[in-house]
Amino acid sequence: MKPAALPSPVPAFHPTAPMAFLRRIAPGVGLSIVVMGAAIGLARVEHGLVGHAWLEPLVLAILLGAAVRTVWTPGARFKPGVDFSAKILLEVAVVLLGASVSAATLAALGVSFVFAILVLVVVGIAVGFGVGRMLGLNPRMALLVACGNAICGNSAIAAVAPVIEAEGEEVAASIAFTAVLGVIVVLALPLLGGLLHMSAPQYGALAGLGVYAVPQVLAAAAPFGPVAVQTGTVVKLVRVLMLGPVILVLSLLAGRNTDPAAQDSTRAKGPGLHRLLPWFIVGFLLMIGLRSLGLIPETWLAPTAAASGLLTVLAMAGLGLQTDIRAVARAGGRVVAAAVLSLGALLALAVLLIRILGL
Repeated sequence: MKPAALPSPVPAFHPTAPMAFLRRIAPGVGLSIVVMGAAIGLARVEHGLVGHAWLEPLVLAILLGAAVRTVWTPGARFKPGVDFSAKILLEVAVVLLGASVSAATLAALGVSFVFAILVLVVVGIAVGFGVGRMLGLNPRMALLVACGNAICGNSAIAAVAPVIEAEGEEVAASIAFTAVLGVIVVLALPLLGGLLHMSAPQYGALAGLGVYAVPQVLAAAAPFGPVAVQTGTVVKLVRVLMLGPVILVLSLLAGRNTDPAAQDSTRAKGPGLHRLLPWFIVGFLLMIGLRSLGLIPETWLAPTAAASGLLTVLAMAGLGLQTDIRAVARAGGRVVAAAVLSLGALLALAVLLIRILGL
């Protein structure tokens, strides 16, 4: 059986060789900064011409980055820095965002809404798996697509893959399409929120329920303002925390269907704690705690929010540079159909949930 093809690791920082590390990421980070600058410049041009920006810098950064990637694939020397921008800097932005969220924001969701989110994740996985099987996908591929849609995209796929012993081609196809579909959702979701005349908290909840990755919630929710961003991030956090229980259940189910030796192998290959609870989620929660306890000075809040916003635009440029829209064709028609249909069902359930609970 072929090993699962997981995403390329982001270059690790070695304290003993900081200059070598910086030289390695400099070309890609520099390219991302150029795209970010172009996005911010275009947004200012929009504002000067029509009085406001129709497309936020976050969205423009994704579009420009994807356009660059479509006409020119950056060489290998750019990859470490682009990956660093799209992943590490985005995770840092999420941590800093925690300073803008207080415990009152969490409490505003209410116990019933948190429970409803958990139910939605379970139903989303079941529906996604059923759609995949109806379209002829094998159980492993159907489960990868379902977990990616219902929980947190590539991170969920990468965590689930070794537990269910997915093959490399299955993981690669799932991740390739998830990357492209995730960007499409970020760009299209504000239009849906506008058509449904959603308030900022309602749209933030929709973004948190429908967008794949925690950092991408920032870009999707930004057009509706800071309240939408805060609400979306907290809602998405609850979804991400479901990854641990889902992995545990899948591990137990996999163990039942294997002999003792295979069980030991599956446990050995299972995801570590860093996959079940990523560092930036811990950092985000810590910042919320510090803000709620009054340990973050008020004078720090505005600069922290500005830094988070700027890093997010930079990271969106990196994300766009990673996005190959031609990957959709390579992923295969049935995978595309399964991902789109299951995501559509998840969004429909999310809208229904928001309406029923009257957020």
